[in-house]
Amino acid sequence: MSEYEKAHRPEDLTRLFVERANDRDAAGIAALYEEDAVMAYPPGSQTVGREAIRALVEKMLANAPRFEPETPLPTLVSGDIALTSTAPKDGVGARAQVVRRQPDGTWLRLLDQPEFAPPAA
Repeated sequence: MSEYEKAHRPEDLTRLFVERANDRDAAGIAALYEEDAVMAYPPGSQTVGREAIRALVEKMLANAPRFEPETPLPTLVSGDIALTSTAPKDGVGARAQVVRRQPDGTWLRLLDQPEFAPPAA
């Protein structure tokens, strides 16, 4: 993990995710997560742990998607925990992550909800 740029602010994680995804770097994306992180993906299920997240992302990147940067919404910080979020460019739903400051002062994702839509009317 040390060869990767680290997130010095919670908002850096979203930028680093997009950069690494567009480079097809599943290990680099996994390095943005704590060892026991939980990702709510695929929809309706959970992927638990950095290695499982890496394997999931590797499959996702095999389809060669192109990720576009999304404008972060205001970050909420309480001590060593922060909530980051973005509004997807397609205007549907939202993305949200709980991130935690590490002992070296950098940030990693702990909980990731990459897709969720508003309840059906």
